[in-house]
Amino acid sequence: MPAVKRRGIVVGSVIAAMLLGNAGLASADDDFGNGSQKPSDPQASGNVQDGKLSSTAGAVVFDRSKNGTGNSAGPVTSTASNWTPPACYYAPKYTPDQLKKYLEPIWEAGSTGYEWDASQRKKFVGGDPYKDFNKDKEGKGYFWDSYVTEGREGDPGALDCDKDIFWVDQGTPPPPEIPQAITPEMLAQLAYAEIRVPSTTVELAPDGNTKVNLPTWAWLDAAKFKPVSVTASVPLLGVQATTTAEPVSLKIEPGTADATTYPASGVCELNGDQIGEAYAKGKAGETPPCGVKYLRSSGDDSYKLQATVTWKIHWTGTGVNADQPLPDGEFGADQDVIVQEIQAVNR
Repeated sequence: MPAVKRRGIVVGSVIAAMLLGNAGLASADDDFGNGSQKPSDPQASGNVQDGKLSSTAGAVVFDRSKNGTGNSAGPVTSTASNWTPPACYYAPKYTPDQLKKYLEPIWEAGSTGYEWDASQRKKFVGGDPYKDFNKDKEGKGYFWDSYVTEGREGDPGALDCDKDIFWVDQGTPPPPEIPQAITPEMLAQLAYAEIRVPSTTVELAPDGNTKVNLPTWAWLDAAKFKPVSVTASVPLLGVQATTTAEPVSLKIEPGTADATTYPASGVCELNGDQIGEAYAKGKAGETPPCGVKYLRSSGDDSYKLQATVTWKIHWTGTGVNADQPLPDGEFGADQDVIVQEIQAVNR
């Protein structure tokens, strides 16, 4: 790959990650709006405006004001094993004047070789196909270039976006032969990677230590487990997508085969606004709707109980009239459970 193109990929590699399926590719029907803003310097930044946490990464702006927060919050893992984030994609990057200021110093340095520099001058200055950096179209469109998803710089897929910089008029879709061009669905996939959900540490009763053959109730704090969402947008194009995650179930894995889960599947479904049921005095003799019964002591150690919440994820955005599905996400954590033998007193 010519040095100048590689530099274009690496310098612009500041977009946050998301997941790419086989759908959502650019087509002639994509609505890209009629944005009038100029591309900003392709660097990541963040701020808080009107109480909304947001950040800009290249051409994409993320609004995380409705996302999960706190030190224990973390990203979900897709339940679709073959669904991975896009390593690169194309979006607006330069106005005619900005592209001139970017390329001319590279040509003058001569670091990319005479033949490459000459071909670039012919393309962007000499009229094949752009004359004088398309200055006659200033304010009527943008030069698009590749971005590499943040954290994916070393991924082989980051080199898939190897097409040279190209022009797109405002209000028109990018060329159909550019499958990685940004679309609302790709924005939804980018927002998916930004989703953060709360810790899955469950409340247990008895708390801390439990007894052999004693049903242990398990539940989640309903106040923490509300839907969360992230919106990704390209203001230059007037397009956006909001990805929302909603908790649907909790899976309990006791950390040992010597245990019985409630229900037997170990999967506790969302019931109204709660998962499981908080233990209350007087329920010691009842079977918990969500929980575990250990059949053997943990001895001098503890069992690692794993609690994993499944989140149903969907998106909506520009040109979309109804929620569109994305793969479910999971987020889990371990916690120690000490199981003791019940002590009996002989008289």
